[in-house]
Amino acid sequence: MLNQEFLLVASADRPQWSAEHARVEQGMPLARRLVSEFLGTGLLAIAVIGSGMAAEQFSPSDTGLQLLENSTASALGLAVLILVFGPVSGAHFNPIVSLADWLRDGRRRMGLTTAHLGAYIAAQTAGAVVGAVVSNAMFDHPALQISTRHRVTGGHLIGEIVAAAGLIAVGFVVARHGRVVTAAAVATYLGSAIWFTSSGSFANPALTVGRMLSDSFTGIAPASAPAFVIAQIVGGLAGLIVVALLYRPTRGS
Repeated sequence: MLNQEFLLVASADRPQWSAEHARVEQGMPLARRLVSEFLGTGLLAIAVIGSGMAAEQFSPSDTGLQLLENSTASALGLAVLILVFGPVSGAHFNPIVSLADWLRDGRRRMGLTTAHLGAYIAAQTAGAVVGAVVSNAMFDHPALQISTRHRVTGGHLIGEIVAAAGLIAVGFVVARHGRVVTAAAVATYLGSAIWFTSSGSFANPALTVGRMLSDSFTGIAPASAPAFVIAQIVGGLAGLIVVALLYRPTRGS
């Protein structure tokens, strides 16, 4: 039922630019697209986790400055990665984005197919894990470590729902304006959401898994991760509902 609700608006409101690029992405060999998602998510994990480690070194006694340094590097890094990898795989870098793409457009062959959804999520998760290990090694931390930062509170989970809902809504709406606008808008939203959400806007199950492996400013304890992932999925679905409500074609149009 949920799939049908989202698919009602898939063909009528998807812009020509987005449809053309969807065909380009689907024309790429799956292996190439998975490599793109693996590398892009890994580099995003390095941007997020590495900048957090650098912030701890540069500003050890100023948490606010650490957050500013981390959010700036994360947002700028994401914008560049969307532009670099978008033409190959769509630059999802996030299982929630892939799930939303499949729910909304997959069955009309304008988004991920069911067969490729699992492969995308696996590539993204593997990339985030490798990115976390590389970040640890870059800053002379043990390559394999487990975060001890417990983050789950009611407020944090609400923050994750808000962060994920906004990410999906922004990403799907601005896609009609072109990839450069999408990169700028999504990165700007991420950078601001790191500040205005109580959770720090993880909004990404793959990065949540990766951040479990970094006992740093950006880490999350394994015990906190499942609740975060559930909140992210709920937020992603809420974001899709918002898009469907606002951009549903009117009768007779």
